[in-house]
Amino acid sequence: MFNIASILVLVLLAVTFIQSGYDKVMDWKGNIEFLREHFAQTSLKKYVHLALLHILVLELISGILCIVGCIQLLINNERTFGLYGGIFSCITLIMLLYGQRLAKDYEGARTIVIYFIPAILAVYWLS
Repeated sequence: MFNIASILVLVLLAVTFIQSGYDKVMDWKGNIEFLREHFAQTSLKKYVHLALLHILVLELISGILCIVGCIQLLINNERTFGLYGGIFSCITLIMLLYGQRLAKDYEGARTIVIYFIPAILAVYWLS
């Protein structure tokens, strides 16, 4: 199990993004209402639907790539999909961080940085 640390980080990212995407799909209306209020004083206030859809797609792509990356590492020790999963996770987290900073939600931004650290580790280990 040479890649166990990489697999564990990819599982963490997959769970994070698949669960978040699931929550967005299952409670779309609630998420829209929350985000409208959250971004009411920002330039994103008119684009909440589009921004949420964009983040949902990126989260699902990130999560799926991380899952496929785990399987690929286990089956044939290939790193391609895991690396892409890490990269997409970083991009998704940077976009989420930007939104939190724009809304002046510094506590939320700090939480995103906590997730960014393992995502960067995945990119480093799998590149």
